[in-house]
Amino acid sequence: MSWSDLFKNKKSVLNKKKIETIKSAGGAYQGITLGKSLDENIKSLQVIFKDCDDVVFRSFKIAGRIKAELVFIDGMIKSEAVDDFIMKPLILESRIAGVQIENENEAFRYTKEAIVSTANIKETKELESILFSIMSGGAVIMIDRQEYALIVEAKGFEHRQVEQPTGENAIRGPRDAFTETLGINTTLIRRRIRDPRLKAKKYYIGERSKTEVVIMYIEDIVDPKLVDQVYKRLDGIDVDSIVGSGFIEQLIEDDWISPFPQVKTTERPDRVAAALMEGKVCILVDNTPYILIVPATMSDLLTAPDDYYERWLVASLIRFVRLIGAVTATVLPSLYIAMVSYHPEMIPSTLALSIATGRQGMPFPAFIEAFIMEAVFELIREASIRLPGSLGQTIGVVGAVVIGQAAVSAGVVSPAMVVVVALTGIANFAVPSFDVALSYRVLRFGLMLLSTVLGMYGIILGALLILSHLCILKSFGIPYMAPWIPLTWRDLKDTLIRSPWLSMRRRPAFMHTQDKKRMDLDSYEETLRQRKDKA
Repeated sequence: MSWSDLFKNKKSVLNKKKIETIKSAGGAYQGITLGKSLDENIKSLQVIFKDCDDVVFRSFKIAGRIKAELVFIDGMIKSEAVDDFIMKPLILESRIAGVQIENENEAFRYTKEAIVSTANIKETKELESILFSIMSGGAVIMIDRQEYALIVEAKGFEHRQVEQPTGENAIRGPRDAFTETLGINTTLIRRRIRDPRLKAKKYYIGERSKTEVVIMYIEDIVDPKLVDQVYKRLDGIDVDSIVGSGFIEQLIEDDWISPFPQVKTTERPDRVAAALMEGKVCILVDNTPYILIVPATMSDLLTAPDDYYERWLVASLIRFVRLIGAVTATVLPSLYIAMVSYHPEMIPSTLALSIATGRQGMPFPAFIEAFIMEAVFELIREASIRLPGSLGQTIGVVGAVVIGQAAVSAGVVSPAMVVVVALTGIANFAVPSFDVALSYRVLRFGLMLLSTVLGMYGIILGALLILSHLCILKSFGIPYMAPWIPLTWRDLKDTLIRSPWLSMRRRPAFMHTQDKKRMDLDSYEETLRQRKDKA
């Protein structure tokens, strides 16, 4: 049904109740087109945008003769662009230049091809496309007796400038981070990969929000099956609104019951560029500064940006320390409970006497002490995150010290328990991925409960359950524990240790990339021989 058919109906669709009946079942205005009467088209839009006081309707005449209307949302366009490249050329400059426009058809053609001087302009008669353009920050020009409207790109809403990363700091790495503006984010990536084979496909997800999503990958590197799988999972999303990338992450992951993240998130453009070069797919979501990278493996989630900016020996040592921190953050409190409550013979004699001395007169057993202190530590950490920056840091540090010291002085907990909780918290902060650190925090309480019931056997049982789950877990068809399970010797060069760059000439085998070669080592070896000869 077209707008012209609707206007011929004796019952006008301009009535508020009638205009609502032409919506499709999904709430959109699909299949409805504009009519040739400018006044009727304007009235219809005014009914649709009723009580939307920020929608501007600007009537004018092209070259002083032809009736036209400009529609846009105040605050979402560049006022200077509308004034200088749309209104001024159409109203004033066309008359000064003596442009002869005889009828509405010529006005439409001249407006599109010769008068409006913006880079992006297109025509459409679909009402849904017009409404979407207005709501996205475009300006729509409608001309009398024309069933097509011109959509002019004039976005100019406020946005945050590129700043330093807040959660992924690096000593030697770049200092720029993604913002909430999608165009800026794609530009930051293309600055690092200036290859026309870097593809960026747009999606609009959310029945009401129409959130813009961009899928980026390098065409001749990525596995086509991975790209198809990403497309299928995004096509399967049917929700009203997508507010941030976290919504999409939870809707496309393989196992939503798992405590481990199966999608990697980052706010650093250099990490996204590196992931693309390894054959991965990146998902950018408008209004979100965090980019999704798929697939994700445990090795990827335990790496930090500095691992690739430092020399291989230093980076390998840092990774080893980080791994110890991850294990400590998960099992230390449960290990303390098991040894103190069930297996004191496993503790060295001097240390056992020290712990026993500190626990004299304690009102609670070890496992209750541990749960109380861990709960208090989690409360302090959560409070420090929610409070303003400087105040949050003060509360976090002072609160932990004061409460810990007060608890020991009051005889509520033992000094050894305070040390264990403090070491656990510090070790958790050493994990580079915030999502993985959250997973370890959840698993820590589960292991504490098992150690309370079964002692050391409970810890072993919990560890076996966690490892079994990790072995069967997958991220977009890629084993979560790759390259360890299944074992690929060649890919172990970038796991627990980070081998020298010259030894990592190929991309990871488990990614099944088309272009498997990362660098041409033969030419580099020839260069090294020439250097030695000159020396």
